[in-house]
Amino acid sequence: MPLRPAPYDTLLDDETWAFIDKSIAFYPENATSLDHQGQRGVYNALCKAFDAGRPSGVAVRDFTIPGPGGKIPLREYLPGSGESAACILYLHGGGFILGGLESHDSICAEICDRTGYAVTAVDYRLAPEHRHPAQFDDAMVAFRHVAGGAGRPVILSGDSAGGNLAATVAWATRNDDPKPAGQLLIYPLLGADTGKGTFVSHAKAPMLTTADILYYDSLRSGGTSPTDDPSFTPLAADDFSSMPPTIIITGECDPLSGDAPDYCERLVRAGGKAACFEEKGLVHGYLRARHSVTRARDSFTRMISGFTALGKGEWPY
Repeated sequence: MPLRPAPYDTLLDDETWAFIDKSIAFYPENATSLDHQGQRGVYNALCKAFDAGRPSGVAVRDFTIPGPGGKIPLREYLPGSGESAACILYLHGGGFILGGLESHDSICAEICDRTGYAVTAVDYRLAPEHRHPAQFDDAMVAFRHVAGGAGRPVILSGDSAGGNLAATVAWATRNDDPKPAGQLLIYPLLGADTGKGTFVSHAKAPMLTTADILYYDSLRSGGTSPTDDPSFTPLAADDFSSMPPTIIITGECDPLSGDAPDYCERLVRAGGKAACFEEKGLVHGYLRARHSVTRARDSFTRMISGFTALGKGEWPY
């Protein structure tokens, strides 16, 4: 049996360890020396291995829109009924250097199927070929395109790096018309101070370490991170008024989890609605485990309930 380092030997159950072991098996012994291209190959294979396929009845359409760096590929998922009371704009994770439309395809399709809402995924430009603010710029264009033509509430969402982008767009468009109807962030990157909190207590967590975060950050920024820029670091904003209703769901064993309560508190202090849920015994990237780990399956159901409520303009917390 692989080594189970403390405290994760007691925090994580056998199902979660099986998910971790299967994920780690995709990384070669020289994984730490892989450049971003090599990492993309490993990540794509990993995502493909966990892909659950699209539920029957979900219709999919690929198209592009003009963006500041050229055409931005989008993928729209429509429920079997063809009718949708709301739309979710989904921004994929991957540290700003990995992922795309395929890596999160079944996730987006399942969200569409279970909520009955349309989902639009964004294939934003990746670092280091395209440094900040390229990812933010593409996310902004995608939101304005979807919100301008939807004629219905638009919810911002994303996991990890995508959660960061969703939060930055929510802040930048909070006074727009139309503005986001809500945001649901999944283990998002919100802060920049990696010398405190869970960045320290979970610095060597399975699936994502604080060193990984710093590496991705350096590629995205080109070396010097603009930590005072709210389009880079959501917690850098000094005004959180008019923010949309916000739900954040994190994993306990993840260095990113500690910034979520701070972010929610700032939104509430500014007069907004925000709720934060830390899922016990889960690690970064657990969306891929939603069919194999009971805790991840239950968390995904919580996400679906959150999406459904936000799309209806309800606040159940």
